Amino acid sequence: MVHAPPRPAAQLPPVRVNLYSDTQTRPTRAMKDAMMAAEVGDEQAGLDPTVNALCDRMAALLGTEAAMFLPSGTMCNEIAILTHCRPGDAVLAHATSHILAAEGGAPGALTGVQITPLAGAGGQFDAATLAAAITPVSRYAMPQTLVEVEQTANLGGGTVWPLATLRAVAELAHAHGMATHMDGARLMNAVVASGIPAADMAAGYDSVWLDFTKGLGAPLGAVLCGPAAFIDAAWRWKQRLGGSMRQAGICAAACLYALDHNIARLAEDHANAAALARGLAGIDGLAIEPPQTNLVYVDTSATGVTADELLTRLRQDGVMVSAMGVWRVRACTHLDVDRGGVEEAVAAVRRALG
Repeated sequence: MVHAPPRPAAQLPPVRVNLYSDTQTRPTRAMKDAMMAAEVGDEQAGLDPTVNALCDRMAALLGTEAAMFLPSGTMCNEIAILTHCRPGDAVLAHATSHILAAEGGAPGALTGVQITPLAGAGGQFDAATLAAAITPVSRYAMPQTLVEVEQTANLGGGTVWPLATLRAVAELAHAHGMATHMDGARLMNAVVASGIPAADMAAGYDSVWLDFTKGLGAPLGAVLCGPAAFIDAAWRWKQRLGGSMRQAGICAAACLYALDHNIARLAEDHANAAALARGLAGIDGLAIEPPQTNLVYVDTSATGVTADELLTRLRQDGVMVSAMGVWRVRACTHLDVDRGGVEEAVAAVRRALG
């Protein structure tokens, strides 16, 4: 599990290199200017033109009929589950999926569903694994109503699901009467890394969303996409959960700016992650998972230094990373970390390990 970032303390030096998460990105001056210039209205009543433009653009990007602007990706996931499922249903997802590992138990607390964890390397499962988990329909068994995938797979190492696997999983789920949902928090990282259009990746999934507060650099917002009837039903849950907004165009403008300016540049984050991995691989005792996108995972067990201890030492040196287990550290590149920051981070890790 990712630990919360440490609270500021007077004795800690300023953060020079923030590799804690791509959620640490800050809006640029140009993005702030776009936000201040946004035309706004009552989003809840469908009268905010900037929100409407964002939703139309996202539906086109992901090849769906409709879209809905929400404050966060977690809300996208929970509203999708609430719309697809009923209390007592089962959702099949990878054991390291965000809905199971990082949403505070929200699927059980809010939706009444149970997550059936599936195994697989790199945060992914294949159609054979899904088939083995499907149970015969019976009044004694939980109805299996939804299959969920996460693109990219965060705890799996930021891996990119192959298109063939995504399609095989979706086809099998539909053949058994289940809906499909894609957690697309870092979907555009997968698009840039693979060269496969977002609509092709989302094809076969009954709902999909994109987060704008990670690599795309916006301060708030995610967009949930799907068929018009699905989005219409999801709006009731948006209302119930307090996700309806007023002059939300100020935030939607940041997302539109990100679509125009911050997608292609994700390749820089991937290149910086690869450079970080190469640098860390030269430090004795560290085992590096080769990054596919912007997430670099490091096993510190051979050094005898736990992830928490390394995190503490690095923070004293002005570098932030995430502890994702006893021996597992995550470093995440993003638009606020350049190649010089990567080199600083490698040097800081070398100092921290003596």
